[in-house]
Amino acid sequence: MNPLKCAFGVTSGKFLGFVVQSHGIEIEQAKIDAIVAMPEPSNLHALKSLQGKLAYLRCFISNLEGKCHPFSKLMKKGTPYVWDATCFAGFQDVKTYLMSHPVLVAPIQGKPLILYVAAQE
Repeated sequence: MNPLKCAFGVTSGKFLGFVVQSHGIEIEQAKIDAIVAMPEPSNLHALKSLQGKLAYLRCFISNLEGKCHPFSKLMKKGTPYVWDATCFAGFQDVKTYLMSHPVLVAPIQGKPLILYVAAQE
């Protein structure tokens, strides 16, 4: 173990772009600020970049696929890139959700755990 990379007796720490604390795992504020400050993607390359950033944070964003569904039609080969009102609404929805500072927490033993599952055939 490298002592320069270790931290003992701390209540929180940064790890792989996340803040790990006793009450849960949060996204670093700088990462949230970067996405919130992003302009609307103006081309396919910028949209793919946005989707890559959101994929890294997918476990923090509830229903990310549903929020980003309008983007999928822009990703199809041969489709012209037209950023419309539904794309704008999905983009703003993701930004608003991230500004609520989502936190991942472990299940509490003895309390009910509700799972929402979706399946397709």
